[in-house]
Amino acid sequence: MKKRFVVKSKQHLSGGIIKIIVDIETGVNYIMTSGLGLSGMTPLLDKEGNVVVDRN
Repeated sequence: MKKRFVVKSKQHLSGGIIKIIVDIETGVNYIMTSGLGLSGMTPLLDKEGNVVVDRN
């Protein structure tokens, strides 16, 4: 089975972890946070407020 999501980067920050996850089918980048009992995932935005998309 082919993986749909890959980890682009990972950083430990203030007792938690921040990851940039890429949907390899759409190229959309997501920011995912976890730690301290909380977690979340949302599309990553650039400075103009547009969704970051990797073009393959």
